[in-house]
Amino acid sequence: MDIDRRHLIGASAAGVAGALAMSPDAVRAAPLTSTLGRDITQYGVHPGSPDDQTRTLQRAIDDAARAQVPLALPPGVYRTTMLRLQSGTQLIGVRGATRLIFNGGASMLSGEGAGSIGLDNITFDGSGIPLPARRGLVHCLGGRDIRITNCEIVGSGGNGIWFENVSGDISGNIITGIAATAIVSFDAQGLLVTRNTITGTNDNGIEILRTSIGDDGTQVLDNRIEDIKAGPGGSGQYGNAINAFRAGNVIVRGNRIRNCDYSAVRGNSASNIQITGNSVSDVREVALYSEFAFEGAVIANNTVDGAALGVSVCNFNEGGRLAVVQGNIIRNLLPKRPIGTAPDDDAGIGIYVEADTSVSGNVIENAPSFGIVAGWGKYLRDVVISGNVIRKAFVGIGVSVTPGAGTALVDNNMISETPRGAVVGLDHARPITPDLCAEGAQRFAQVMIGTNAVRK
Repeated sequence: MDIDRRHLIGASAAGVAGALAMSPDAVRAAPLTSTLGRDITQYGVHPGSPDDQTRTLQRAIDDAARAQVPLALPPGVYRTTMLRLQSGTQLIGVRGATRLIFNGGASMLSGEGAGSIGLDNITFDGSGIPLPARRGLVHCLGGRDIRITNCEIVGSGGNGIWFENVSGDISGNIITGIAATAIVSFDAQGLLVTRNTITGTNDNGIEILRTSIGDDGTQVLDNRIEDIKAGPGGSGQYGNAINAFRAGNVIVRGNRIRNCDYSAVRGNSASNIQITGNSVSDVREVALYSEFAFEGAVIANNTVDGAALGVSVCNFNEGGRLAVVQGNIIRNLLPKRPIGTAPDDDAGIGIYVEADTSVSGNVIENAPSFGIVAGWGKYLRDVVISGNVIRKAFVGIGVSVTPGAGTALVDNNMISETPRGAVVGLDHARPITPDLCAEGAQRFAQVMIGTNAVRK
């Protein structure tokens, strides 16, 4: 049969026109398998069945993974215990309509050494059934290119997602009502966590962790995280929206964070962390934290409205050093930290720093204690405080002047409405000098005070 190019073009156009002419009802009625691969009902799985369908679901997952084709789950409820994910598993549902309900087990979905996994447009309902410690409703160990996108994870009796030694993408999901932490990653191999909505967790929102200090590089971008409780108590291990522990080169950018018992972003021994462009309100401890054994932190262009302390870059005694704190708006600080923190931990401070740090271009307003503090006893070295605006603080800038403290430069700041003084020398948290900006005030060799604009 001789088919020329003109006939092919005509046939293609007719096919496209026919598809465009289909009614919306006909489009909805078209089987998912027409574009997505195999339909799970081919294996005897029944959407909406009150029965546990673990065995048939597992058979369908295994068969589709072997064939390297996606497996489509039509709208409906599927009740299951633990399902094992194989390399190449691709499960695709209908957003808001395909729902897996957990009947018990260590996890709902578990993958070990399995890669190239995709979960898309499915609701995973944990039914509030308790999980063992260190388990997630979705639990993956040692996999490459694992992608969980546009899903909903609700009611997990443990963690929502638990990854170990995994690379991939967790994006566009809604994670709510989690008994522990929404997303946990240990020893990531290249992970993107972006555009998720996380509300109502009992431990933390997102944890980026490593078993030992090292490069991680996870990017945590553009998430909405709210209502994070410190359910187990402690002095800061829980109640954080985003927690990076021992994980180097993590980027935390563009997140909206609200109502946390402790911190919005807490970097612990996390070198080269970048905390930029986040919007934070109503957190009850340090909003943005870089602490313990880290080298390198950039905390820039964030807004903090309501926290016990806006920014803290600390623990020079543990090796914590080297930071830029720039361009942040910090206001409405709280006079107390939560119960459980050390009784001598200060509150009501805009920015606190210790070593090898530049603090510039920040605006701080309504700080019950200090606008900016540099140093804790002898733990002060090479700090520049320049070009900041401080309004309505008890003390504008406090600088450690105890024996052994290092050098600080305070210059070109605008300081107003600070009744105890614009710049004051400190012995730890206690002001011990008059205003060092006043004419004839005592001078300290290691504190260089330049030209600051001071208004009473």
